[in-house]
Amino acid sequence: MEAARLLARLNSDPTPQDEDEICAWIEADPRHGVAFARAEAAWDAAERLKSAAAEVNLPPLEAIVSEEQQRRLSRNIMIAAGIAIAFFIVAAIVTIRTFSGVDRYETAVGQIRDVALADGSILHLNSNSEAEVRFTDIGRKVRVLKGEASFDVAHDKGRPFDVEVRSAQIRAVGTAFNVRMRPSVVELTVTQGTVTVHSGNSGLEKVSAGSGAVIQSRSIDLTHLSPKLIDQRTAWRDQMVELDGGNDRAGGQRVQPLSPRADPDRRCPRLLAAGRRALPRQRQQGIPVRPATEPADPRGEWRGWIGDAALSR
Repeated sequence: MEAARLLARLNSDPTPQDEDEICAWIEADPRHGVAFARAEAAWDAAERLKSAAAEVNLPPLEAIVSEEQQRRLSRNIMIAAGIAIAFFIVAAIVTIRTFSGVDRYETAVGQIRDVALADGSILHLNSNSEAEVRFTDIGRKVRVLKGEASFDVAHDKGRPFDVEVRSAQIRAVGTAFNVRMRPSVVELTVTQGTVTVHSGNSGLEKVSAGSGAVIQSRSIDLTHLSPKLIDQRTAWRDQMVELDGGNDRAGGQRVQPLSPRADPDRRCPRLLAAGRRALPRQRQQGIPVRPATEPADPRGEWRGWIGDAALSR
């Protein structure tokens, strides 16, 4: 290091005093002379390389690449940059949608819940039901995981309201409808406005107020519903049970009266076999109620529903 430093002093207009000091250092030790000679040789090699590089004249870019090739290269660079930007935007959107907040709502057996959503819509959950809600700036999405749910959808044309139930995709803008998950089908009831629905590879179907659909994984069966049957399907929202006597039918299905055995501890008074009856207030949170729309038992027995338990007389 000292030899290199002294050599640099020697090659930068040294004074006589500098030269004397350099000579004294070299003569002080034979090893100093060897080190100085090596430093001087390296210095000369670097100077030769510098001179050689200065003599090399590279042709301009225009002489190497034609104008057409330059335009093509610039176009390819712009396309690659555009693809990279688009990929980044898509990744950002997916990340936002994936990690944005998801609100989960559920009810226990015997509980009915009304939830006011951020957009002004109302989510009604029947007993033993569960749903996830995710809202973004471009859409509103609800996923019904189990049970039964009803929706009063706030109008927002710029953000469709999508409900996913198994394979069914239901879209609304401003309307009201009810969905119920049965073992193998999804039961849709539209009480206001119009929704579109598709499932699997089935085509898109429109279902308007007063109509319903039975949705399977690959098919959608539309049906007209009588006002009475619509009331029966949605009575649970008011914590009511809709009864229709013993021999009447609604939409081809018997409406079943509840048996007195529905309340083993006898705290719930006997319900009449016809008409719309509210459950006693002290039991409304303890007995889940569903409209009885199951077919009559082949043996002629009446069956009713309280929660998920079938009752027979």
